[in-house]
Amino acid sequence: MGGAYMDLLLAGVVGLAVFGAIAGVRMYRADAKLPGDLAIALEVGSTRTGAVGSGIDRLGMRWAPAVLRMMGPKAVNKKRRQIDMAGNPGGLTIDRYAARRAVYGALGLLGAFSMIIRGQIFLSLVLIAFGLFWVEVGIWSAVRIRRDHIDRTLPDFLDVLAVVVSAGLGFRQALARVADKYEGPWADELRITLRQMDMGVSRREAFEQLRKRNDSEQVAMFVTTLQQGEELGAPIVETLIQIANDMRRTDAQNARRKAARAVPKATFAVTTFLLPGTLVMLTVGFVYGVNVDFSTLMGG
Repeated sequence: MGGAYMDLLLAGVVGLAVFGAIAGVRMYRADAKLPGDLAIALEVGSTRTGAVGSGIDRLGMRWAPAVLRMMGPKAVNKKRRQIDMAGNPGGLTIDRYAARRAVYGALGLLGAFSMIIRGQIFLSLVLIAFGLFWVEVGIWSAVRIRRDHIDRTLPDFLDVLAVVVSAGLGFRQALARVADKYEGPWADELRITLRQMDMGVSRREAFEQLRKRNDSEQVAMFVTTLQQGEELGAPIVETLIQIANDMRRTDAQNARRKAARAVPKATFAVTTFLLPGTLVMLTVGFVYGVNVDFSTLMGG
């Protein structure tokens, strides 16, 4: 009876999965009326994401508003800021994020349920974690990569900017000229800042927004020092050179701290894994090399 019951339950799960797949395909091909924000989100960035990501977005677009409502305004604003700090990887917006959370969450729960039926608890936990955190992992990774790229680019950028300003251009014109010669996340951030200033936002407010969009100590140092120099009336060229030197000094200190933390980790790995394994290999090689007869040692 138990085996027949399990087979019947497994057949039910498979049937539910097939029904869900058919319904998903029908929804994918249907011309659904989308909320305004989500329609824009699916249009903007469609060239920055692959076919798989676009398909997942379309499957989850019906449930995206429900996911955002369950998150609440505070969590939505926090996640929107995190996506901005990641640089909207692959055209990701808060609406695309909600659509992907819906799809991956459903897949994770369905897979976990099927694994529980088979008695594979560990795999069910892995699938639940996949449904909950797969989108989050991509955002966290994008934030870290973007921050590292900006931290590497900023000191050299400031050196070039100081040279251009010293040649006679105003700070606003020099910033636009140098930003046009760079590519990557830092150049994108500067173009956004310049566009804000063109729309009437004050320079101080535009750079404050630049600070908020980036989770980087280097950017915060750049904005703070620039504003302090402006308040004190310090020459802009000297301020830029000082910022670049301070950033390189900070990078050197961070590198030394990372190296200091890496030494104990390397020592632990060597003493825990490499050294015992090496001793075992040497012992085995020595025993086989001298042709020890273990039968005589065991009294056989």
